[in-house]
Amino acid sequence: MRVFDFDNTIYDGESGMDLFLYFFKKDPKGLLKYAPNFLECFIKYKRGKITVDEVMNDYSLVLKEYCHKVDDIFGEFEKFWDLNQKKIKDFYYKIQDEEDIIVSACPECLLKIICDRVGIKHYIGSDVDPINGTITSICYKDNKVKAFSQVYGDVQIDEFYTDSMSDKPLMDISQNVFLVDGDKIIQIKKNGIEIA
Repeated sequence: MRVFDFDNTIYDGESGMDLFLYFFKKDPKGLLKYAPNFLECFIKYKRGKITVDEVMNDYSLVLKEYCHKVDDIFGEFEKFWDLNQKKIKDFYYKIQDEEDIIVSACPECLLKIICDRVGIKHYIGSDVDPINGTITSICYKDNKVKAFSQVYGDVQIDEFYTDSMSDKPLMDISQNVFLVDGDKIIQIKKNGIEIA
C-alpha cells in the first residue's frame, strides 16, 4: 500500500493558498478583510504550529462567511483546477499506480475533482461543506492516521511520500518513508528503520 500527501508532495504548492489567491483575484474587495486571518492561519500551518481546534474554532468563521457569497462554488473549483492541474508534479505521473491513496489536509470536495481528473481513485481529505463553509473534521497530523484507519483499518503503509514532518504520525505507521522537496525525493525510513 502506497500513500501520498498532496500539497507540496505531488502538487507543486499549497492548494489552499492557491485557491485563496484564485478567489482574491476575482474578488479582491470581498476577500481583503479575510486576508490577515487567512495568512496567519497559513503561516501557522506551514510551521506546524496550528492545532485542529484552532482551525475549527478560530478560522472556520472566515470560510462560513465567504462561501455564502459564491454562487457556484463547484463550478469555481473546476475553473480553479483548469488553471492549476498543471501543478501536479511529473515525478508522480511517472510512478502513479491505480491503488495509490492520497491523505491530505486539503478539503475532500476540492481533492475529489483533481483526483478524478488525474485518475486517483482513493483519497481522504478534510471534511468541509463548501456550500455553507462548515468544517466537520481536519485531516491533519494525528487526524490523518485516524482518518486513514477509519477507511483502511489497522493496515501498515508500505510507502509514504510527504514534504512535511507534520506527517510524523503517518510516517510512524509506514515501513518506508520518502521526503519530497520539489522533484527531489529522499528516503528517510527503510524497512521500518529511520535512515536520515
